[in-house]
Amino acid sequence: MTYDQERARQLPPPVPLPGRHDPRGGPGPRPLPPERPSEARTEIPAYVSLLAQSDRDRLTLRLQHALGTFVRSPREAVDEADTAFADATTRVTAALVERRRAIDSAHRNLGSGAETEDLRLALRQYREITLRLLRM
Repeated sequence: MTYDQERARQLPPPVPLPGRHDPRGGPGPRPLPPERPSEARTEIPAYVSLLAQSDRDRLTLRLQHALGTFVRSPREAVDEADTAFADATTRVTAALVERRRAIDSAHRNLGSGAETEDLRLALRQYREITLRLLRM
């Protein structure tokens, strides 16, 4: 069994999407209003990575190096993999904190004059990033 097959078996059940029926009983959350074409300019698409490609490449190389040195030096390989994982989690955490700060400041800067549409966009961005995090 490959790593991906094993990991897929360990994943929790999927979170029901807004507006869809929850098969475990009861309706799913109320759907958000449909998107408007103008929203594309104000949001970061869900497929954009939290880390720059160069950072992902560097972390991947470090992990591959650790895997490649296991036979020669198992303890060193595990230590190197642990360090790469710690660096990756630190960078992803920082990126998530920055994303949260950006969403929060965008709607808070509007103060009490925030339009319902602005608040809807903020809610949608929070939903997207939270669901993305939960899919990890």
